[in-house]
Amino acid sequence: MANSTVMMEFLLMGFSDVWELRVLHVISFSLMYVVTLMGNILIVIVTTLDRSLHTPMYYFLRNLSVLDACYISVTVPNSCINSLLDSSTISKSGCVSQVFLVVFFVYVELLFLTIMACDRYVAICRPLHYPVIMNSRICIQTTLASLFSGLVYAGVHTGNTFRLPFCQSNVIHQFFCDIPSLLKLSCSDTLTNEIVIVASGLGIGGGCFIFIIWSYVHIFSTVLNVPNRADRAKAFSTCVPHIFVVSIFLSSGFYVYLRPSAISATMQDMVLSVFYSIIPPLVNPIIYSLRNEQIKCAIKKTIKRMIYSGNM
Repeated sequence: MANSTVMMEFLLMGFSDVWELRVLHVISFSLMYVVTLMGNILIVIVTTLDRSLHTPMYYFLRNLSVLDACYISVTVPNSCINSLLDSSTISKSGCVSQVFLVVFFVYVELLFLTIMACDRYVAICRPLHYPVIMNSRICIQTTLASLFSGLVYAGVHTGNTFRLPFCQSNVIHQFFCDIPSLLKLSCSDTLTNEIVIVASGLGIGGGCFIFIIWSYVHIFSTVLNVPNRADRAKAFSTCVPHIFVVSIFLSSGFYVYLRPSAISATMQDMVLSVFYSIIPPLVNPIIYSLRNEQIKCAIKKTIKRMIYSGNM
């Protein structure tokens, strides 16, 4: 096979060669994509228009919704089009873009989830210090720091991946371009790349997960001292789904990215990649926002306002 200097395109792997299963794949992915976009865009609109939601918590929710809408748009539309047209070709530049954007969004998503756990910790465990710790300047600075560090992180991993020569094949055993699948195509030693991925993944991902768990342990210990059982139940019903989604997000990503490239598990990797590329953007609006009474009231007010202005 030609090496990376002349290989100008790759072939993505589909979930099935059977037409009926491809149609099912397109329908299911399209539905999830539309629901994700609608949910996240609704949260962005509501948290922007309703001034009562201009608080640090809803500021980060709005940022997470924008991020999730962009994140799922990197992989799902292209996968649906490929299945529908029975075409699996992606250009090298397109593959580079997908790798960069997926790594960037995964990194920033994890940081946003960590910051939101910190926000909840301060609000529940240190309520008197909340206006000082989570002021608008800190919120903007943490957001910009997450975005800029994400650009650097994604740039380093993308550059390290595409400096390798690809001579094994041009078939990527995944429905989008990702680093583990590309490393399997390289005919050079990928040990350095794997060490960098494992070290950065465990360092950043593991550190964020430990901090999130630490935050929720303190939140739970504080909530247990609350005499009102309804308030305790409400806090647990909010926090437990957060931990569940973060655990799925990290465990599936760790399994795909931190496993040695010599180990082959093609279909299993494709299924697990759905859990860190599609499921979090789909369920985040539900567990973080749409179960929130303030968000529900704001949505009703926004809809009534739109209906009233339309009648006028």
